[in-house]
Amino acid sequence: MALDPQLLEILACPDTHHAPLDYDPQAQTLTCTECGRIFEVRDDVPVLLLDEARGGPAADDARGSGSSR
Repeated sequence: MALDPQLLEILACPDTHHAPLDYDPQAQTLTCTECGRIFEVRDDVPVLLLDEARGGPAADDARGSGSSR
């Protein structure tokens, strides 16, 4: 079962910018159009928790923290 198109229209990133999300039905993920965070869809329920998202600003900070000298 896929996510309801009306639900997809109102879903937004839970971060302060509340940008729209792009749905990838094959990967069962929602990707923020602004920060790039990837949120999983589990059992047809979007998991929009910042702590469980992949990628985005926190991942960029973690990658760059040891290499900037």
